[in-house]
Amino acid sequence: MNTETKNNIKKIRVLIIDDSALIRSILKEVINSYPDMEAVGAASNPLQAREMIKSLDPDVLTLDIEMPEMDGLTFLEKLMRLHPMPVLMISTLTERGSEATLHALELGAVDFLAKPKLGVVEGMQAYADEIAGKIRLASRARIKRAVPNAAPATSLPSLGTRMGSTEKLIIVGASTGGTEALKELLIPMPPDAPAILIAQHMPEAFTKSFAARLDGLCKMTVSEGVHGERVMPGHVYIAPGHSHMLVKRSGSNYMIELSQAATVNHHRPSVEVLFRSAAQHVGPNAIGVMLTGMGKDGAVGMLEMRQAGSYNYAQDEASCVVYGMPRAAVEIGATHEILPVQKMAQCILTRLMSQGTRHRL
Repeated sequence: MNTETKNNIKKIRVLIIDDSALIRSILKEVINSYPDMEAVGAASNPLQAREMIKSLDPDVLTLDIEMPEMDGLTFLEKLMRLHPMPVLMISTLTERGSEATLHALELGAVDFLAKPKLGVVEGMQAYADEIAGKIRLASRARIKRAVPNAAPATSLPSLGTRMGSTEKLIIVGASTGGTEALKELLIPMPPDAPAILIAQHMPEAFTKSFAARLDGLCKMTVSEGVHGERVMPGHVYIAPGHSHMLVKRSGSNYMIELSQAATVNHHRPSVEVLFRSAAQHVGPNAIGVMLTGMGKDGAVGMLEMRQAGSYNYAQDEASCVVYGMPRAAVEIGATHEILPVQKMAQCILTRLMSQGTRHRL
C-alpha cells in the first residue's frame, strides 16, 4: 500500500536512478524532507531499476544520463515505449550534457535538473525546493507512450506575397513540455514566415544547444536572440537562458533587447517580460501563443497583448504536458482560440493570410 501523509494525502513515491552513491544519498535526503513525497528506493543502474519499478511501483523516476551497463537515454527510450511514466532527468551543465538532456525530453522525459559543476552536496541541497517542485510537476504531467520513428511534421507552403510578413511578429511563451511543443509549432513553418520570438524557461547552458537543434529541423533560421539584433522575417529567436528578451521599435524596424534584470514570476527569461514588450511595441501586428508549462508566467502579459490588439492562441489541455500557463491565460480572458499544438502553425498562417496586408506600419 502506498505511504500516506498524516493528513491522509497520498505521497509521491520516487525512485532514484544514479550511479553516484553521493547523489543518491543527497536526493533521498532532500525528497524525504518534504511531507508530500518519499524516496521509495535508489538504484545504481537501469538494470537494477527495472526490477525496482516492478516491485515498488513508483510515481516518478529521477534518472541520470551517464551510467554503467545501460545509459540513461537507452533506458528511457525502452521505458517510454513499454511502460511510460513520469521521468525527471539529472543532467550535467555541459554542452554534451545539454545535448543528451534535449534528446531525453524528445524521448518523453517531463523535465530535467541540472547538477552543479562544483560543490555537489551544497548545490543539490540549495536547490531542494526546485527538486521538490519538479518532482511534484512530474507527478501531475500528462505522459504519452513514445511512438517510434514518428513521421516528421510536414512543412506548410511558402507564403510568398500573400501577406505582409515583415510587419507581423509571432510571440511565444513555453515552459515544461515546451521543447517538444515548439518543434510541433516551428517545423511546419515555411522559410518566409513572420519572425518568431520565444521565451522558453530553460537554463543558460541549454538554450544555445536547443536553438541549434531546432535550426537543424526547421525551414526557418533559429538562433538565440542577440542584444540589438534586428528582427527579420524567416527567423526564430530564442531567449538566452541568462536574460529576459524584449522586442522594441527602432524607426520602422523591430529590435531585440536583452536584460538581466531581476527574475519575473521566478523566471529569467520570463514570458511576462516578452509579452508585455510585445503589447507595448507590436500591438495589433502581434500573434500571441501560449504553450505548455507550469505556473502563470505570461498570462497577464498576454492579456495586455490582447488589449493592445493582438490575436492570441493557447495550447489545449489534451496536448499539453502541463496545462498551467495556457490555463492561466484562458482563465483571465487573454486568448481568442484554444488549439491542439499540432494545429497551431496552420491556424496561425491561415489567419495571417486571411488578414492580407492589414495593420501595415
